[in-house]
Amino acid sequence: MSFSDKPIVIDGRGHLLGRLASVVAKQLLIGQKIVVVRCEEVNISGSLYRNKLRFADFLHKRHITNPKKGPHHFRAPSRVLIRTIRGMLPYKTARGKAALERLRTFEGVPPPYDTQKRVVVPDALRILRLGDTRKFCVLGELSKNFGWKYTDVVSRLEEKRKAKSAEYYRHKKDADKLKRQAEKNVSEEIMAIDEEIATIKKL
Repeated sequence: MSFSDKPIVIDGRGHLLGRLASVVAKQLLIGQKIVVVRCEEVNISGSLYRNKLRFADFLHKRHITNPKKGPHHFRAPSRVLIRTIRGMLPYKTARGKAALERLRTFEGVPPPYDTQKRVVVPDALRILRLGDTRKFCVLGELSKNFGWKYTDVVSRLEEKRKAKSAEYYRHKKDADKLKRQAEKNVSEEIMAIDEEIATIKKL
């Protein structure tokens, strides 16, 4: 199976972490390039308190003789997602390393992905896969509790991007409206000309 060089851009907002990671891992292994944006909006099943306990327990895992050798505990949401996906890949083999190189993750929606079409993964959406009464938390909030310092920066940049996107959409909507009106006017003129020609032929 052949794939284009253009990657698939996935909007991580509202997706469950594990389910999204499993789908992305399978696509990476078959050769597809994947970009995941808005990683700070990814959801995790379970309450924030429960996930804080699990993450705190993970932070206590150290190398037995030299902690500098790992494991390395990344706090940024994009790196947490990469770590989750990596656990579903044979990353110590050449095939797994190549698959991991086809992945890019970002907080927010940086250029040039802000102007590209973004898709969702229905099998990983929280609203479709998690019960209404089940608790969940947001990955960005969990990362903030463990030292991620860029929550305000990302939210501020996202506000600017959304405002710019809304302005672009408004201009596009106005341009489409003018285009439809112009097409309507031209079609009316053509109909009028056809009626005149038909009248002349009758004479």
